[in-house]
Amino acid sequence: MSSDEWQKVRLGDVIEFNPNEKLKKGELAKKIGMDKLHPLQRYIRGFEITKYTSGTKFRNGDTLLARITPCLENGKTAQVTVLEKDEVGFGSTEFIVLREKKEYTVNDFIYYLAISPNLRDIAIKSMTGTSGRQRAQVDLIKNTPMKFPPKRIQKKIAYILSTIDEKIELNNRINQNLEATAQAIFKHWFVDFEFPNEEGKPYKSSGGEMVESDFGLIPKGWTVTRINEIANVVMGQSPKGTSYNENGMGMIFYQGRTDFGDRFPIKRLYTTEPKKIAKNGDLLMSVRAPVGDINIANEDCCIGRGLCALRSKDGNNSYLFYLFKNLKTQLDIYNGEGTVFGSINKNALVNLSVLQSNQSLINKYNGVISKLDKQYLVNAKENYRLAKIRDTLLPRLMSGEIRVPMEVAEQKN
Repeated sequence: MSSDEWQKVRLGDVIEFNPNEKLKKGELAKKIGMDKLHPLQRYIRGFEITKYTSGTKFRNGDTLLARITPCLENGKTAQVTVLEKDEVGFGSTEFIVLREKKEYTVNDFIYYLAISPNLRDIAIKSMTGTSGRQRAQVDLIKNTPMKFPPKRIQKKIAYILSTIDEKIELNNRINQNLEATAQAIFKHWFVDFEFPNEEGKPYKSSGGEMVESDFGLIPKGWTVTRINEIANVVMGQSPKGTSYNENGMGMIFYQGRTDFGDRFPIKRLYTTEPKKIAKNGDLLMSVRAPVGDINIANEDCCIGRGLCALRSKDGNNSYLFYLFKNLKTQLDIYNGEGTVFGSINKNALVNLSVLQSNQSLINKYNGVISKLDKQYLVNAKENYRLAKIRDTLLPRLMSGEIRVPMEVAEQKN
């Protein structure tokens, strides 16, 4: 049970890298894109069914490790669980696929090894290529020696860490349901115009009066307005690179879309010379491709030129958040018609036309949804604390510094 039982081995001898699997070109299969992986979250959120042309291939239990910057540094690593038994899926060519060698390793342990500093630091140091397009080198990782525990200890370590991740995933599912509820109400009221009328009945289907507008028929009393009428906009500006640090000095700094999480950005970088500031609760929007992706600042922060901050003029930030979620189609035109060089400037953003209902309906929606958003934040904060505990235990368990108790159950594989 001590670290004496651990043996130093070459990673390639105990882990299968990019295992061979068969998919015929043109065959329909589940595809997992890089966008389906979320930083340091074990479970993959979705997939698409499309024809296989090229890419990495994998099965359930395999770990997908992003090999390209900044995805690797941001912690995009996940374990595949969305396939059926014996089903083969495929994904980005920028994944490294890791699989157990049954004689030596178990898949769940390999996932935790992949998100630990033990392997991540090796992968990051192996990166080569031009700035902004660097990739981890598989051969260098495979040839790296590392101490491994016997399989029975691997299973116990995986079980300890999995209990934390399962609670994180439960909170994630609750938050997905909270957001889906808020989205459904927004669509029902502000897109389908079925908000409650004076009698509590759906407005449009109950014969509510509609009038012509630039947006087509809209409820009587609604108007077409612009973003600068409902929100204050601050465009980001990047501080000097010499002011950046990762040790918490100064103010948290978000450069752009790559810092986004599910709803709240991920802390990676700080600056001692902040230029443009977003306040706690402000909407953060990507102003460079992909234009229109959004997060929420959960503390005061500095924003770089890839972002802008929006603050509701009437304090209805929950309404503003879901309004912008429903503006994605309008904002997509600024994505350079599919190129990666799309952007939107302040003039275009503040003059973007939006539909505005009466204020009492916005206040009513915000009053209901802000309660859901507060619960979302509570769950997200708990996940942050749980992830901190997991990430503190992780390197110590992986090095054998913490002894695994005999009574710990083994994770089923």
